[in-house]
Amino acid sequence: MSQSILSSPDPSTGPRPGENTWLWLIKIVTGPLLLILLGLHLAVNHYLGSLPSGLMTHQDVVAYFRNPIIPAIEILFLATVVTHSLIGLRGIILDLNPSRSTLTIVTWFLVIFGISSVGYGVWLALKIASLGS
Repeated sequence: MSQSILSSPDPSTGPRPGENTWLWLIKIVTGPLLLILLGLHLAVNHYLGSLPSGLMTHQDVVAYFRNPIIPAIEILFLATVVTHSLIGLRGIILDLNPSRSTLTIVTWFLVIFGISSVGYGVWLALKIASLGS
């Protein structure tokens, strides 16, 4: 009476019901990427790039953002955080077993909120970087 491993999929090794393979794959990729970018963000912004006092003035931040690598890393970090967190939030909502129509509404809300958040963050990073020009 043993069950085959293939007949009862383990949710930790693949997409859950209501979650397609692409969302699962994005969540799996953004997790480690998030840890790497968080470490880089903390090291560069709070140790290597900060002043001895630990605080940066507005002019210091603008000068810091003139380096094109900094806005690129910050934008990538923002996109990774927003993507991973909203897919995770959708997963929590999936645990509540919402109806198909409710899940569709929630999914579209999260997509619009995510795109708006990343769009605003990109605009802000580029605006700060352009102040030094």
